[in-house]
Amino acid sequence: MKSLIDKLYKTTALTADEYKELLDNRNPELSEYLFEKAREVRIENYGYDVYIRGLIEFTNYCKNDCYYCGIRRSNKNAERYRLTKDQILECCSMGYDLGFRTFVLQGGEDGYFTDEKIVDIVSSIKRKYPDCAVTLSIGERSYESYKAFFDAGADRYLLRHETANAEHYGKLHPKSMSLENRKQCLYYLKDIGYQVGCGFMVGSPFQTTDCLVEDLLFINELNPHMVGIGPYIPHHDTPFAGEKAGTLELTLFLLGIIRLMLPQVLLPATTALGTIHPKGRELGILAGANVVMPNLSPKSVRNKYLLYDNKICTGDEAAECLRCLQKRIESIGYRISASRGDHKSIALKQ
Repeated sequence: MKSLIDKLYKTTALTADEYKELLDNRNPELSEYLFEKAREVRIENYGYDVYIRGLIEFTNYCKNDCYYCGIRRSNKNAERYRLTKDQILECCSMGYDLGFRTFVLQGGEDGYFTDEKIVDIVSSIKRKYPDCAVTLSIGERSYESYKAFFDAGADRYLLRHETANAEHYGKLHPKSMSLENRKQCLYYLKDIGYQVGCGFMVGSPFQTTDCLVEDLLFINELNPHMVGIGPYIPHHDTPFAGEKAGTLELTLFLLGIIRLMLPQVLLPATTALGTIHPKGRELGILAGANVVMPNLSPKSVRNKYLLYDNKICTGDEAAECLRCLQKRIESIGYRISASRGDHKSIALKQ
C-alpha cells in the first residue's frame, strides 16, 4: 500500500481501483506514512503557516430540505435569524482588528438575500477592507448571480458537492435538488474566475467506499483551489437523527490523500473535526490541512446556526477563541498566518 502513497506523492493520480485498495486496506502504520508524506508536501507548498478565515454565519434560513442538515426548511424547531448588513460589517471590523484577512460569509439558501443585497454587502466589505479576501458560501445560484458577486469583489466560493455519486446524492437530498446542477454550479464558478472550493461529508448515511472513490475522482477532475471535508455528524431534528457519525480516522486519512492529490490545495481542519475529537483540528493539520475557520458571528446567534449537534465554539468570544487556537497550533509546531492565504497559484500572480 505504501507504493500507492508513493505514487500519489509523485503527483500521479491513482485509478479508481487503486483509491479503493488504499481506502480498504488502511491501518495505523499506513496512515502515519501517509500523514508524513502529506506534511512534507504541505510544508513544501505553504511552510508551517496555517491560514485563518473569519466565519460569519449570517442567515440560517434555507429553502432546501437536505435530510442531514439542522437548518433544513422543515425543521420547525430551528430559531431563525438574519444578520443585517451593519452587523456583518461589525463582524468584519472586529475580525480585522484581530488580524483576519479573509471573511467567509456563510448561510442557508435564503431568498431574502437577493443578488442586489449580496452585491451591496460584498462591495461594502471590499471598499472598507481592500486588503482582505471575501469568500461566499451561499449555495446554488445562477451563472449571472455568481458573476455579479465576483464583479462586486468576491474572491472565493465554497460549494460542497456532498457526494459525487448521483444515487447517493438522491438519498441525502429531496428530489428538487440534483448532483448535476451542483456540479454545474462548481464549473460556473471556476469559469468565472473564483478560487473554488468543493467538499463532502465523511461517513454520511449510505456512503460506501465506492462513493468516496467517486468523490476523489471528481475532485481530481475539478481541480479546485479548496476542498472542505469533515465527518458527518447527525442533528437531532433531521430524518438522519439516529444515524452514526463519521469517524476521525477516515476523515484524517482522506485529508492526507487529498493533500497528496492536490499539493497546493487549501485544506481546512474543520470545526466538525474539532467537534468529534478534542484535538481534531490539530490532528487535521498534522494530516496535511493548512486552514482553520474561527467563528466571527455575534455570540447571540452562534448556537442557532447548528448544521449538526454539539458544534464547538458556540460560546467563546472571537478573540478568546483565536488566542486559544493560536496556542494549540503553536503546540504542534505550526503558526497562524496573518496573510489572506490565497491558493499558491493565485498568490504567485499577485
